[in-house]
Amino acid sequence: MKAKPRVTDDGRTVTVRVPISIHRRGGRKLVLAPSGMNVTAAPARRHIDDAMVKAIARAFRWREMLENGEYATIREIANAEKINESYVGRVLRLTLLAPDIIEAILGGRQSARLQLDHLLRRFPVEWSEQRQVFGGQVAVRKS
Repeated sequence: MKAKPRVTDDGRTVTVRVPISIHRRGGRKLVLAPSGMNVTAAPARRHIDDAMVKAIARAFRWREMLENGEYATIREIANAEKINESYVGRVLRLTLLAPDIIEAILGGRQSARLQLDHLLRRFPVEWSEQRQVFGGQVAVRKS
């Protein structure tokens, strides 16, 4: 249901209501239409979300540290980095993302609706199920 524009009695002001939502994305404000379409950016411009890229990089660095024996546990990494243990565990889970999803995020082909906090929630380990969960939020390449 669309509201009609309202004109003041003197006819000098017209009020038009447009349903939008404002999201933060990489430190910037982003205006989204109800359909999820970005109405503030230039058309088809990629946006690489630095927070997501940094989290993915950390995840793989921490996994490497565990695999090569530099640290034996998540607790040791958390103590060394001076951060919460559960955060380290959630970030490490990003190493389980399907390669095409990671590639899409690193290439800035994710939806404006996909935020780091969505990635840090539990998600399926099976790549095909991940594609269903994140399917509308990342543009994955079909091979």
